[in-house]
Amino acid sequence: MADQSQPTTTDRRTVLRTTALGVAAAGVGVTAAACSSNNSVAQGSNAQTATAATTAAATATGPTDVATTSQVPVGGGHINTGLAIVVTQPTAGQYKAFTAVCTHMQCIVGTVSNNVIQCPCHGSQYSAKDGSVIQGPATQALAAKTITVSGTEITYEA
Repeated sequence: MADQSQPTTTDRRTVLRTTALGVAAAGVGVTAAACSSNNSVAQGSNAQTATAATTAAATATGPTDVATTSQVPVGGGHINTGLAIVVTQPTAGQYKAFTAVCTHMQCIVGTVSNNVIQCPCHGSQYSAKDGSVIQGPATQALAAKTITVSGTEITYEA
């Protein structure tokens, strides 16, 4: 008979995953060091894992407001962390959308300026024009999302 008085151990990833799922169920964003492959803290004060955001995006039904055109400057963008979508405007009147989840370690991207989408966790950079990788460590482009611009409203349908 095995000694069952020994405490069980839980690794860091299991704790973070469980915490993220609990927070996602509560509808709250997650800020954690889960992007890191070791025990160091993710860089940037707005570093956010994608677990809660992708859970919210997966449960959205019908057209969902992502942003307004006034929130997306030319050469910049708007990051909707709740839906994990980044909307950019590479040139005046041309709107693009991509997943806001960095392909390196699944952090939510943090800023968009000068047509560059920047991830705060490890410095990956993507083109705001097509989502392609400009600078690693990411090696895969951000996946394109289909949006609709109607007047000043930008919507996404999962």
